[in-house]
Amino acid sequence: ALNFGFLIGLNTMDFRVVHKSAAALAPGVEPRYAEVVNLNPGINLGMVTNFRLNKYFSLRLLPGISFGQRDLLFINDDGVEDEYPLEIKSTFLECPIMVKFNGARMHNAKPYLVTGINPRVDLAKSKKDGLLMRPFDIYWELGAGIDSYMSYFRFATEFKISVGLTNVLNTKGTGEPEDVYYTKVLDRLSSRIFVLTFYFE
Repeated sequence: ALNFGFLIGLNTMDFRVVHKSAAALAPGVEPRYAEVVNLNPGINLGMVTNFRLNKYFSLRLLPGISFGQRDLLFINDDGVEDEYPLEIKSTFLECPIMVKFNGARMHNAKPYLVTGINPRVDLAKSKKDGLLMRPFDIYWELGAGIDSYMSYFRFATEFKISVGLTNVLNTKGTGEPEDVYYTKVLDRLSSRIFVLTFYFE
């Protein structure tokens, strides 16, 4: 059975930051450390195509777009913070391909688990951010939710974590001299996104 719907969600975007060791830094570059501050709420919008394989399993295609921001604050060895964090904004085109495992139905509710992969392309990346980011990444996603059966449609609430599998930091940098002190102290940035989604099917 094939059914369709739409989704709206709230997200929080994060980075897993890996710094270069002091020995690996270029001459003249002082150690600096970055962390994500100010967890900003973002929004997800998308369509749902759900193909029911059997009583317990469904295959889901969820093309959509998501907007979010990560504030990356740099701190030097003496504990002195930059005055302002880098605001790294993202607009992702995404197409999650998910497998949904349905639990037993209890009255008008049914719990479920989902997992799958989500290729994302970031349309908002620019050199203005202080860091140059790679636009494409593949995410592994894992989540859980509850289907609620209404009179005319099915409503679901789902929470999932989305973990980027590649290094999205472009080590070439922006080409601006002042931005060297951001790019050259970092070894890797891996994306992590937490999403609360509401489905209408």
